[in-house]
Amino acid sequence: MKQFLLKVLSLTSVVAVVVFIAPHRSAADPSIWAPQPLGRLIEEGLANNQDIKSLESQVKSFREEISFAGSLNDPRVGIALLNLPTDTFSFDQEAMTQKQIFIAQKIPWFGKLSLRSQQAAMKAIRQEAILKAKRLELAREIATAYYELGFVTSGQKTNERLIKMLTQLLRVSETRYAAGQGLQQDVLQAQVELSKLLDEQITLGKKRRTLEDRINSLLNRGDFIPVPPPESLPYHDPVLEIEELQTRALTMNPWLKVKQAEIDLAGVGIELARKDYWPDLDFKVAYGQREEDFNGRDLPDFVSTSVVMNIPLWKKTRQDKKLEATKLSHQAALQSYQNLANGLPHKIDALVTDIRNIRNNYRLITDALIVQAEQWARASLTAYEVGKVNFNTMINAQIRLLRFELQSANYLFSLYKKRAELEEVLGAPLLSQNFGDNISHLQKEKT
Repeated sequence: MKQFLLKVLSLTSVVAVVVFIAPHRSAADPSIWAPQPLGRLIEEGLANNQDIKSLESQVKSFREEISFAGSLNDPRVGIALLNLPTDTFSFDQEAMTQKQIFIAQKIPWFGKLSLRSQQAAMKAIRQEAILKAKRLELAREIATAYYELGFVTSGQKTNERLIKMLTQLLRVSETRYAAGQGLQQDVLQAQVELSKLLDEQITLGKKRRTLEDRINSLLNRGDFIPVPPPESLPYHDPVLEIEELQTRALTMNPWLKVKQAEIDLAGVGIELARKDYWPDLDFKVAYGQREEDFNGRDLPDFVSTSVVMNIPLWKKTRQDKKLEATKLSHQAALQSYQNLANGLPHKIDALVTDIRNIRNNYRLITDALIVQAEQWARASLTAYEVGKVNFNTMINAQIRLLRFELQSANYLFSLYKKRAELEEVLGAPLLSQNFGDNISHLQKEKT
């Protein structure tokens, strides 16, 4: 396992450099799979969300710093007066008196500028990885809220169908009771169930408004704009190979790339700390102009040069400590990477297991429970009309059918939410899907 992770580590280093050299991607690049309406919402969110805009500005800022970090300091120019006598302040009294102009340039030790440029580039790479991770996170948050909105909307539609059905049954029960063929308790039960449904309709309306507000907030909209809920989502049955997905996550997960960039950044820091044992060189060239002396002699001007370097005299408290600190930072980055890399396969396994279980639940409820509930509902309604079953049994059968259909929709939207979570961990949409035109049993009934 460790050897595999080391290979993945080296591969992601190469990928990070390629990503940095490649042109900057736009916010509209695919992040997770989404139907067209959701895709438009995600694009709007990626284009307008202020957190994303802030990260994009930071990436540009880090990119601009690369050339600055790898360039020399500005040269220094100065003027000076040398050996000017204080008794007369005369320029021609002493032969060594001169007016001087100089230029100085500090040159870092060989390799330092290159390492500083690499360090700035690694910071930019790390910030780009954070940006991609945040884009995926935002896309997943929008998708989750969108699919939850779809489920709440399905609940509203189911609730409306139940209200319509109970209203009709209430009229039937009232007519039967007036004719002396029914019981008053049937009328009262229908009224109670209808009141419960009306209360539930209000609650669902609140949930829908909350989800729409959440989506509008993620999209950074100034005013509230109603969000059309998803309709006719197909049932998808992707082939999910856990080992293949785990390998993809270890090479493409954006937060793992952030950790990889931190390792590379700390590695460059170690090299820079080692370079600090070597002195920077400060070169200076000066030109000194002299006046004629008091005897009228034309004195030659002077040219002076010097090189100044720092001496690592206090290396035990400076260079040694800095090197040790950078090594500890590198070790911490490695441990953080290892921790995330060890946890990703388990996260993939848990998500795939959830998807498979939800898929089994969806198949069971659509292929068996709904079919059986339909038969029970029809049979109980027929039996109630001829007085063979009581009102309570018949109404429970009708409610149970619609509740099963709502649960089926819940499983379907849960599949899409789990898929979005999985793609966020993978760092890209699933490569292999088996969407086709598989429409759920519930959707067939509605169409």
